[in-house]
Amino acid sequence: MSGISDPQPSEQSRPSDDSDVVYVGYRRRGRAIVEKQPGQEQLTPDRSLELANHSPSGFEWGYGGSGPAQLALALLLDYTDDEEVALSEYMEFKTEVVSQLECTEPDGCWRLTRREIDAALRETVDEPIAPSVN
Repeated sequence: MSGISDPQPSEQSRPSDDSDVVYVGYRRRGRAIVEKQPGQEQLTPDRSLELANHSPSGFEWGYGGSGPAQLALALLLDYTDDEEVALSEYMEFKTEVVSQLECTEPDGCWRLTRREIDAALRETVDEPIAPSVN
């Protein structure tokens, strides 16, 4: 899992429902893949590379390097759809969340939920961040 503790009850920025965002990471033929569910939309580094070029070769997780930095930026950019928030928070998000991700689920992947992202952002941002609704 992500290593993030379950957040304390707090005011949510939007109602929860069955279509809550979940990011799933796994490896296919040695390549790191990240999908946004529901919908299994594959997250790519393209948009995040326009803001900061840490790892043009792709995403990584489980340590504090350049691949995890690119993933942290891409996740926050996709989740918040706010370049300013993503740029100001991604390095701490990399350290606190992405560097701790492990493929320990029975199906060989990690999962990062909306609730876990909100909890991590709440630790560093004064007000709740509402994710983009696409």
